[in-house]
Amino acid sequence: MREPAFWHRQSSLLSRLLMPVGALYGAIAARRLTRTGLRAGVPVICVGNYHVGGAGKTPTVMALAGILRSLGETPVVLSRGYGGRLQGPVRVDPHRHAAADVGDEPLMLARTIPVIVSRQRRAGVAPARALAASVILMDDGFQNPALAKDISLIVIDGDRGLGNGQVFPAGPLRAPLPPQLARTDVLVIVGFGAAADKVAARVKARGGPVLRARVVPDDASVAALCGRRVLAFAGIGDPSRFFRSLRACGVDVVAERVFADHHPFSQRDLAELQAAGEQHGLTLVTTEKDLARLRNSASLAAFAQTVVPFAVGLAFDDEPVLRSFLTDRLNRARR
Repeated sequence: MREPAFWHRQSSLLSRLLMPVGALYGAIAARRLTRTGLRAGVPVICVGNYHVGGAGKTPTVMALAGILRSLGETPVVLSRGYGGRLQGPVRVDPHRHAAADVGDEPLMLARTIPVIVSRQRRAGVAPARALAASVILMDDGFQNPALAKDISLIVIDGDRGLGNGQVFPAGPLRAPLPPQLARTDVLVIVGFGAAADKVAARVKARGGPVLRARVVPDDASVAALCGRRVLAFAGIGDPSRFFRSLRACGVDVVAERVFADHHPFSQRDLAELQAAGEQHGLTLVTTEKDLARLRNSASLAAFAQTVVPFAVGLAFDDEPVLRSFLTDRLNRARR
């Protein structure tokens, strides 16, 4: 979906009109948060966010997987597989599956880490453990009560924050903020903006760690775009962050095209992008997540070869604090 603009305005008539619906939705969501989930038999780390839309969960999952491996753990990602048709449980195979099968984010993650897609998260536990998982790393699912979480790590964008702070559909929150805060173990703020400062203060007041992280572009991706004029396109939760990242690296972004999150690209979309690029002599560039949807589609794969991916990672400003926290909480979970 594409986020409505009024979600990010503090005063909106439409938001006020939708507040009764948001109150009902929020009451149901808050009640679900109180349910007791299944114990997986191995520690479960959930990477989630308070709101719908993008905040940087997938790069955080990738960064956490690397840290966990360096701590001697064997993480396996468990995902709902949003946007995919398969109910699962199924292990994602980048050589066999397409984004239409398992979702774009699991497909991208599966290039570097084992991923199980299961619409019913409980059903994904056994396949994850069969892969010798010492830790199950949930990509999203913070508000889902199916599995008990040993660590809930929440990601929030430092520039966007929580928008108008209202519950869906009046705003972007998936549930009222207080019960979500009560279940937050770690808050990760991506970027250097101050929009998340008030939330950070509330997490700190409860004794939870608050970490800053930054998106780090891949050197090879930057080098591939050096000296080129580009048309950047993206169908992710926050395309503007992608465009900002490109410009911050000195990439000459001449044109932008925005699509809805998880947008299923059509032949018409690609023809228009290609025509615009050729007309103005622009190189097409997109995110790894978007490219995953293109690469694994037989009808779109040829077009994907003409697009330059802009790969990014996530770096924590105080990684030793996170490593110490993870070690302590994982040891406690195993007692």
